[in-house]
Amino acid sequence: MSVLAIDCGTTGVTVLVVSEDGRVRSRGYQEFPQHFPEPGWVEHEPEEIWVAVISASRQALDGHEADVTAVGLTVQRETACFWDRTTLQSARRAIVWQDRRTSHLCDHMRQHEPRIAELTGLRLDPYFTATKLAWVRRHDRRTWEGVQEGRTAIGTVDSYVVARLSGGRAHVTDASNASRTLLFDLRTGDWSDELCELFGVPRSALPRIVSSYGEIARTDPTAFLGLDLPVAGIAGDQQAALFGQGCFEQGRSKCTYGTGSFVLINTGSTPVLSERLLTTVAWRAPDGALTYALEGAVFVTGAAVQWLRDGLQVIGHAAEIESLARQVPDSGGVVFVPALTGLGAPHWDPEARGTVLGITRGTTRAHLARATLDAIAFEVRDVVDAMTSEAGCVLDTLQVDGGASGNDLLCQLQADQLGVAVQRPQVLETTALGAAFLAGLGTGVWSSPQELVDTWRLDRRFEPVPGVRDDGTHTRWTRAVERSKGWATQ
Repeated sequence: MSVLAIDCGTTGVTVLVVSEDGRVRSRGYQEFPQHFPEPGWVEHEPEEIWVAVISASRQALDGHEADVTAVGLTVQRETACFWDRTTLQSARRAIVWQDRRTSHLCDHMRQHEPRIAELTGLRLDPYFTATKLAWVRRHDRRTWEGVQEGRTAIGTVDSYVVARLSGGRAHVTDASNASRTLLFDLRTGDWSDELCELFGVPRSALPRIVSSYGEIARTDPTAFLGLDLPVAGIAGDQQAALFGQGCFEQGRSKCTYGTGSFVLINTGSTPVLSERLLTTVAWRAPDGALTYALEGAVFVTGAAVQWLRDGLQVIGHAAEIESLARQVPDSGGVVFVPALTGLGAPHWDPEARGTVLGITRGTTRAHLARATLDAIAFEVRDVVDAMTSEAGCVLDTLQVDGGASGNDLLCQLQADQLGVAVQRPQVLETTALGAAFLAGLGTGVWSSPQELVDTWRLDRRFEPVPGVRDDGTHTRWTRAVERSKGWATQ
């Protein structure tokens, strides 16, 4: 038996076929376009995501169709999608989690932030879905009329993809994705009427909240490559990575280096609130029991490497950054703050912008590459420091995954900055692996979380080098971060 895992990321779709022993039997990948209609705006065309799902799934399934018994799904979170309930065509482009257009709306609602944080464990920030829905309500009358009249469904990417997989029969989201919308009450585990009223969102348009594993929907053969399979696992990408890393016990943590970097620590059955970090649902079991996590969300890390490649053409391929950065012993005093879409945790400044300081006539491409890797390590250190100081969470090791975790230099820099060991698994695509684990657990491919832990395999462990950590460089980084703040309003 195998599980088909679909991972709809921010720039592309990865699909894995995962066997019973946790190994990846095959994979497919398809990028989809990004749209930037105005500075600070980021949009996706939902149909382009769906086309990528079909393409990547076809690649992965080639020759494995008969072995697949279930589908798991993990997605980029917070992105707001709108689609016709009958035709399933998108009503407008999706507003992506990175989008900053709702900054002023958040400022106008700032007096409600304490209550929002109390109910949701989140901040009032453009990052989250409800602010995007409120923007559409105010600025896109045609789409919102469809929402009010019941013709247009709203949801995050998981809801849209399940609607397409099921031929429109299912309008659902799991608790982990719902907890990222600013409309979900952490303690009741359901949509909040109070928050729906505050943001002007009709509850009837929202998807039904389901458990993260167990049979949730079924694929429609006419819509999805002739397959009739249970959709048996759904989670937001970072929660799926926590699951895929086997962090089932309270205190276990991971960092995923993707478009952004996301540090999550399992806090068990109790939501732990923090002023600078986010409290989120990690997953919901079929019996309704919620497991929570504390999260530090850094918006731009891998996207900074993409910017070096596509924007500045400093490198030809993302993988080149390690060899380029190794050409110098350090950044030569250059500090890069990659606030290309504002700052996330622990600073939370949507008006911050990318900043490069310390450039001299001796600065080279290699120094900028090294400063980029330093920045990623510093950003994660800032999040972990906040976890330690505010929530009393102490890390003894950090599990890492995502594309950039294949960079040995970055992993070593991270271990040195944190002062704890960094462990990298053999399977770096743990968001997709987590989706497979959820679906397999929900259909009996695996009988227990412990059986999943037994499939985890270490690739390499990076120990911090004594005496290497230089707090002076981190202090300089902190000064640069302060200079980046509020730039868009100056």
